[in-house]
Amino acid sequence: MDDRSNFGKFILLWAGELISSIGGGLTSFGLGVYIFDKTGSAAGMALVTLLGFLPTLLFSVPAGVLADRYDRRLLMMVGDGFSALGIMYILVCMIRGDALLWQICLGVFVSATFSALLEPSFRATITDLLTKEEYSKASGLVSLAGSARYLFSPVLAGFLLGISDVKLLLIIDICTFFLTVASAAVVRKSIVVTTASERMPFLKSMKEGWDAVHGNKGVFTLVMLSAAITLFMGMFQILAEPLILAFKNAQTLGVAETVCACGMLVSGLILGILGIKRNHVRVLGISFVFAGLCMTGFGLFENMIPICVFGFGFFAALPFANNCLDYLARTNIADEVQGRAWGMIGFLSQIGYVIAYAISGIVADKLGQFTGLGVGRGSAALVRIAGICMILISVFCSISKPIKRLEGKI
Repeated sequence: MDDRSNFGKFILLWAGELISSIGGGLTSFGLGVYIFDKTGSAAGMALVTLLGFLPTLLFSVPAGVLADRYDRRLLMMVGDGFSALGIMYILVCMIRGDALLWQICLGVFVSATFSALLEPSFRATITDLLTKEEYSKASGLVSLAGSARYLFSPVLAGFLLGISDVKLLLIIDICTFFLTVASAAVVRKSIVVTTASERMPFLKSMKEGWDAVHGNKGVFTLVMLSAAITLFMGMFQILAEPLILAFKNAQTLGVAETVCACGMLVSGLILGILGIKRNHVRVLGISFVFAGLCMTGFGLFENMIPICVFGFGFFAALPFANNCLDYLARTNIADEVQGRAWGMIGFLSQIGYVIAYAISGIVADKLGQFTGLGVGRGSAALVRIAGICMILISVFCSISKPIKRLEGKI
């Protein structure tokens, strides 16, 4: 492309992702409350989250290859549009009667499978649209869009559950898919489609994505440490809801999640305006250490005020960390393999989430039964442990020489 400054087009695409994030957050919140009300177990909530996340992990690498082989905007449209099918299936099951756990799991898995096409294509499209100087601001806005499912969705979902039920949340989510597909279609018409003139074999393309990440020791070290970080963050993500639902209702949970997520709003706006100009490695380490401290504090109290304070601090740290991770990886990977590389980065860095989703709910239930304090305090104990471990990993990230080399510090 001759003109690499297309920030207005990026904003349109970002707005579509913002709407999609809000809709997805409504469904996620509603299904979590629905399952906890039916089962009283953190394990059921964790299972649905795992099956909703697993396709993203499994298909992130091939989706990254597709992002380099085909029209990225078209892939985004297909992924967003067809992901509505899974949500529609859950809605139909609920209309016909109570949806069983396996039916919810199936619908979530189908929806997530198509959504897996989105992330590498969206990330690579940012590179298509923007200049290097605009990456930092774009990263802040992308983090803000991702935070919308935590910022706006919970309080809206809590309010709607007070006057209706989870079916209304699913209907709203389904409607948002049409808006996001439309925004991607408009952007697709206004920019030149760039795909490889010679398409190499699929497995070879995947190998190039691996080589792009593994061949740079700093990037690979960063990604592996990120996988460890996502393990502890995943435990927090899974256990925060049963921790609160054990002694409060869905409306209070919705307000609490929104208050906590305001931290991401504040940080996202700051980054969207100012960005981070230097010292990305240092900011990355400080952000994750602070997030770990807040996780530890979050699990100490059965009181909504300190829970909201520590939750706010945790979410405030995330955009700074994500901004630095994005910048350090993006500026050390060649443009022509961005899609493949981001697919591989997504796969490797998010393995920790799978482990967290698979074990944290079960362990919290067993710990609550063993201590006799219930699933809420069992979840709180695991959150505290996860916070301490996250601090230790973050310190190592800050002093890692390969990671420092990504920014030319040594």
